[in-house]
Amino acid sequence: MASGRLIKLVVFELLEFAAFSIPTLVVVEQFATAYQRSRNRAEKTHYWLIVSCSIAYVASVSLLVWVPIKVLLYKKRHLAKKIKGWRPVMMMCVVLTTLPSFSFSIAVTEVQKNINGSTNNLPVTLPDLPVSLVLTSLIVVDIIEQLRTYSLRGRQKSNEDRHIHATTLQQVRTVTHDGRQNEGTPAPPQPAQRTQASLAPAATTWDPAPELTGPQDLVFQSGILRAMSQRDVRAEIFLWSFLVWADTIEMVRVAGYLSVYKSAWIFPVYLFSFISLLRIILTPQNPLLSSLGILLQDLPFIFVRLSLVIDLGTITPVLGLCKNILVTFSYIYFNYLTKYRVFSTFELSSF
Repeated sequence: MASGRLIKLVVFELLEFAAFSIPTLVVVEQFATAYQRSRNRAEKTHYWLIVSCSIAYVASVSLLVWVPIKVLLYKKRHLAKKIKGWRPVMMMCVVLTTLPSFSFSIAVTEVQKNINGSTNNLPVTLPDLPVSLVLTSLIVVDIIEQLRTYSLRGRQKSNEDRHIHATTLQQVRTVTHDGRQNEGTPAPPQPAQRTQASLAPAATTWDPAPELTGPQDLVFQSGILRAMSQRDVRAEIFLWSFLVWADTIEMVRVAGYLSVYKSAWIFPVYLFSFISLLRIILTPQNPLLSSLGILLQDLPFIFVRLSLVIDLGTITPVLGLCKNILVTFSYIYFNYLTKYRVFSTFELSSF
């Protein structure tokens, strides 16, 4: 009987290969259908030629790139351990699947413009299935790559649960250690009140960063609240994988509106959406992920969304524009501006 580890490996590899190959086939088939409508509908030579080319492309990159790299990473474990900070599987998906899919999505809109020679008879919105399939497949591969290090059975505590547990143990050890010291040694004499008052301003002046105690997290010991407060790191991987890319998903969805894809705005929308997806190549623990999130997503999206609002109205949500502005400003302020003296005055109050 096959072991659970082998079954997990086979299922993960099949899901990744499906997510790698299916989006290209679906998007190219949509392009073939649109191109066939622009030609003689009775004859489907062009349709099957385009579809066969897409199948040949998927088969070629799978046999020449996907399978050799997968086998190399599986057989040569020492090579896989040397790869730090980025993921070869995600790079293959972004370059060999997402890029061609986005290119053919733009080609579909261009072909539909030329069917009747005018943009007046175009549909109000484009089908959302192909683009959603591309992004969903990319996110699924990202989830699988993160789940490889976890067991699919049993319970795994989230990182915050481990942090709270470690903090609680540290507090208990500190209190116990202080109590034993107080029992073994007599209490030192109290200094004069004038000395304390005179030392307080000096300590306040020379302390570079006073620590503020934040609100304590709630811990439920029993009952339904304890059951509702259960957190598992594997479930959080699914949650955050979709939340992180919600902004890019919304930007790509905007390209399906008539006023966008019938104009030249479709090119910057798809271009900057693809650029923002390049961050998925990095590992979640990469320290460059935050800065690249600003440079590759939030900062370009500010200009794209602001331009869309000025030219086409509120076709893109204003909430997304506010999010990009606030995230960019907060990153620059807290990471760089607070190093200067004018922004380095610390507050002593927690309110």
